[in-house]
Amino acid sequence: MKVFLRALLFFLLSCFMEAKQKDFYTFKVVNSRGRLVSLEKYRGSVSLVVNVASECGFTQEHYTDLQQLQRDFGPYHFNVLGFPCNQFGQQEPGSDKEIDSFVRRVYGVSFPLFSKIAVVGTGANNAFKYLTEVTGKEPDWNFWKYLVDVDGKVVGSWGPQVSVKEIRPKIAEMVRKLIIKRKEEL
Repeated sequence: MKVFLRALLFFLLSCFMEAKQKDFYTFKVVNSRGRLVSLEKYRGSVSLVVNVASECGFTQEHYTDLQQLQRDFGPYHFNVLGFPCNQFGQQEPGSDKEIDSFVRRVYGVSFPLFSKIAVVGTGANNAFKYLTEVTGKEPDWNFWKYLVDVDGKVVGSWGPQVSVKEIRPKIAEMVRKLIIKRKEEL
């Protein structure tokens, strides 16, 4: 009986720990400068999570529009979170330092950029495994976008053919609601 109770307790604790891990902001990732970062620091903000690439046909349009989103909504608890990925067409071949330098110099990127990762397959980053699991949509190319609310829940997912400008109204509405909520709390 004791063995059964221990096994049951272990199972319940495992379920509790797994349930606790079920939002995007509970993950930890490495930034482009090699430092471990808890995504918890973005809780309370709306986030657009994007797998980015420097040498893709979508690069110029997406980086330009992503940076404009950051400029316009960043002061209001919004962040673009960029995750370089070299899995699609080998279009992100540089080192983290080279990627960071390139996008900041060429596109004026001011949003958080993380270390190059895999977003699909057995070596996929855990945060992207989570995004894929909860949406049922796995990135199949560069500039896949996931919209995450203030509580870490994924509210939308779009491939690279959907422009940032097309999803901007949804982001603007989420940010507007967040501003109103924050004003009401004051």
